[in-house]
Amino acid sequence: MPQFPKWIVDEVRARKAGLRGSAAAGTAAQLAARSLHTVCDEARCPNKGKCFSEGEATFLILGDVCTRNCGFCAVTKGTPRPPDAGEPRRVAQLCKEWNLKYVVFTSPTRDDLPDGGAEHFAQTNRLIKEFCPGIRTEPLIPDLQGDVRALETLLATGPDILGHNLEMVAGLYAGARAGASYQRSLDVLANAKKLRPATLTKSGIMLGLGETAAELDRALGDLVAHGCDLLTLGQYLAPGKDHRPVQKYYTQEEFSAWGEKARRAGFKAVLSGPLVRSSYQAAALYKNGRN
Repeated sequence: MPQFPKWIVDEVRARKAGLRGSAAAGTAAQLAARSLHTVCDEARCPNKGKCFSEGEATFLILGDVCTRNCGFCAVTKGTPRPPDAGEPRRVAQLCKEWNLKYVVFTSPTRDDLPDGGAEHFAQTNRLIKEFCPGIRTEPLIPDLQGDVRALETLLATGPDILGHNLEMVAGLYAGARAGASYQRSLDVLANAKKLRPATLTKSGIMLGLGETAAELDRALGDLVAHGCDLLTLGQYLAPGKDHRPVQKYYTQEEFSAWGEKARRAGFKAVLSGPLVRSSYQAAALYKNGRN
C-alpha cells in the first residue's frame, strides 16, 4: 500500500478547521433540528468543514442506509426505513432559509423501492423549485436499476443538472461495486440526455483504486460517448481499514493532466483535484459548463 502523502493530511486538516467555528455549528444544528442528513457526514467528506462554515451542504435524502455494499463507501449498509414523506418539504424550507442559489441532493441506493426513490427525488426537486424561485438544482441519483420511466419521473420536474457517478473504471466493478453495472450507469446518463437534452449531465470518477491509464482513458471516452457534459475527478481515500485500500495517490500535477485530457476528450467542464468530490464547487462547474 502506498504511503499516505503528508500534503493531503495537511490539506484535509485545513479544511476541517472550519468545523470549529460557530457558522459550521449553526449549519449542523439547523440540519439536526429538521432531521436532515448530509452526504458530507455519511460519506465522511474531507471538505465538510469548509462547506459547513460557508452554510453549504449536500443533502442526503431517503435516509442514511444503503441497500448495496460497495467496498469504497462509508455510508451504512443494511435495510432502510420507508421514505419520510415530510423530508422533501423540510429540505426545501432549509434551502429557502439559507437563501441558496444552487443545491445538490443525493441518496443512498434504494433497491428496496420499486422506482429506486425517483418519486421522492422528484418531489424534493419540485418543492425546492417552488420554495426558491430561480434556484439551480442538481439531483445526484443512484442508477434506479436502469428504470427509464423512473428517470423520466424525476426529469419531468426540471432539474438543471442530472448527476450520476460512474465512480470507477469498468474493470474494478466486479470487486468493488456489487449490484452495480458499468454499462447501466452509462445508460442512465445517455437516457437522461435523450429524455431532456437541455439538462446538463454530470458524473464523477475516483482515482487511486487500481485503474490503469488505458482504463481511465476508456472511461472518459465512454462517458462522453454517452452524453456526459460535466466531470469530477478526485482521489479515493479509504474511509476505514475494512474498505478497499488505496492503490495509488495521484499528485496535483497528475490531476491537472487528467483534467486536461478530459477536456480534450469532449467534456464541457471538468473539476480535477485530490479533494474534489461530486458536489464540490458544483455551482461553478455548472456555470463553466453553460458558458
